[in-house]
Formats: sequence, structure tokens, C-alpha cells
Amino acid sequence: MISPITLDALLTLDAIDRRHSFAAAAEELFRVPSAISYTVNKLEEDLGVPLFDRSRRKAELTPVGRLVLEQGRQILKATDELTAMARRAADGWEVELRIAIDSVLSCDPFYTLIEDFQRIQPKTELRLTEEVLGGSWDALSDGRCDLVIGAPAAPPTTGFALHSLGHVVFDFAVAADHPLTELPQPIPASAIQDYPTVIVADSSRHLPVRSSGLLDGRSRVIVPTIDHKIEAQLKGLGVGYLPRHRIARQLGDGELKVLALDAPRPPSEISIAWSRGNTGKGLKWFVDRLKQMQFDPERGIIVGDETE
Repeated sequence: MISPITLDALLTLDAIDRRHSFAAAAEELFRVPSAISYTVNKLEEDLGVPLFDRSRRKAELTPVGRLVLEQGRQILKATDELTAMARRAADGWEVELRIAIDSVLSCDPFYTLIEDFQRIQPKTELRLTEEVLGGSWDALSDGRCDLVIGAPAAPPTTGFALHSLGHVVFDFAVAADHPLTELPQPIPASAIQDYPTVIVADSSRHLPVRSSGLLDGRSRVIVPTIDHKIEAQLKGLGVGYLPRHRIARQLGDGELKVLALDAPRPPSEISIAWSRGNTGKGLKWFVDRLKQMQFDPERGIIVGDETE
């Protein structure tokens, strides 16, 4: 069934309501008054209900007419937004840009980037997600995101562009009152087997699950993000490696203590990654800006000239 309520009819009702007369609406829409009357009469006939109270001197909507107009204005607004979205897409700007940030990084350094982007392209919707380990590559290869910030190691397949941000340093950290703090350092791997290891679960949905920094503890506490891992280790629920830049405050406050192991974990390289075939202007803007940034193992992501 084709609805008799057309965009033209809604525009006509809107103009009549705002200008308070058929004649004024005709003037606004560059039509003759008879054309306005015909549009309204035809819509009333097709709907089978009166939309205007003609017993009054000026055009006033009936309750049904008001309902049609109020809902119709939402349709007109959505149509305008759809038109603008189509024009932006034709101009190369994404309607939506999806950015996955690996859990090893904090989102805080990127809020300024987002604010700068919104100044030049406020209509592009930005969708941020958090991924863990192989989940970053999984989201990119599966089309769930357009850009990954903090992608670990090498991509699982070809077709991706990469730019290295630097290396994350991981420290073996435990709660300040943990029994391991009483042992001489470096601590052998055998000494930690009596304590649970806190690990962050890989968020991959399709690609093989990756593991990182696992220890030979007898039990594990599995958490969804680095934030949860830090909290769990602060509470003494387990031990494990934590990104140095994410625990600076806890170390400074004496809540966590870094211990040396006889087999330390090497730093891990992180990168930004995107599909080579993606030519969106928003993606290019973020990539260009991120290429001007680098990762500081002590402080996290910082703008390049801040290191000088």
C-alpha cells in the first residue's frame, strides 16, 4: 500500500502551520493558492479525515492534522539529514567512522583528536570500541571497525596498512602487600606458581585467539579489559604483567609494586592499522594526525613534539 502522505504534502502542511494561512504558504512555496488547497484537499480525501478546521478565519489544524504534522516534521527532518548524509558520502566523508582502541591503551589521549575532528566534520558519527589482543585485527578484518589504534604485532592477513606507534613496556606488578614482595629479586618463575595469574581475554570472534604474557600459575583470573586487570591486581586477586604507562599513578601512590623476574617480558610493538582500500576522508584525517603522534612507554601516547 502506497501512503497518501507524501513529502510534498508534509511540506505544505508545515508551511501552512508556520505561516497561518494557505495564501502565505503558497507564497513561501512559490505556488498559487489553488495548488495549496488542492494538495490539502487531496490528502484529506485520501486519508478520509479533515486536517484543518475550516470553521475559523485562519487555518487551524484539527487534532488529527496536528498529529500528522508533528510526526511528519520528524520525517522531514530525517529526510534532510539523509540528504546531507548522501552529499557528505559523495564528497568522501564517512557517515560513520568506527575506531577500535586496543585495551592496552587508554582512550584519554584520543579525546582531543576527536574534539578537533568534530570541529571540521561534526556530522560524521564516531563509534569507539575496545578490543583485546587479536580482537583488534579481528574487528578490522571482519569489517566491524575502520581503524585500529594500538594493534599488536603483525596482521594475520594481507590487505592492511600499518604505521608503528612504538613499543609498550610491561612490568610485573603486584599489590604492595603481596607476599611476593618479601622475596629476593629477581624472582624465579617457580615462585609465582602458588598465585593466580590475572589475564585479559582475547576479544576475537573469528580469528584464532592470541595470548600474551601468560605465566605458569596454577590458576587464572580472566578479565575483559586492562582496566579490570589493574583493579584485580590492586586487590591482590592475582599477579601479572601490566603496561607501565597505565600504572604510573598506582606505582607513585605505593598501591602497586614492580618486581623483577628472572625472565622479563620483552616490549611489544603497537601500531595503527586500516584497510588499504578504505579511502574515506575521515579515516585519512585520523591516520594523518596519528602519524604525528608516538608512544611513550612511561606516559602513553603523546604528540611528537612533546618529546623534544
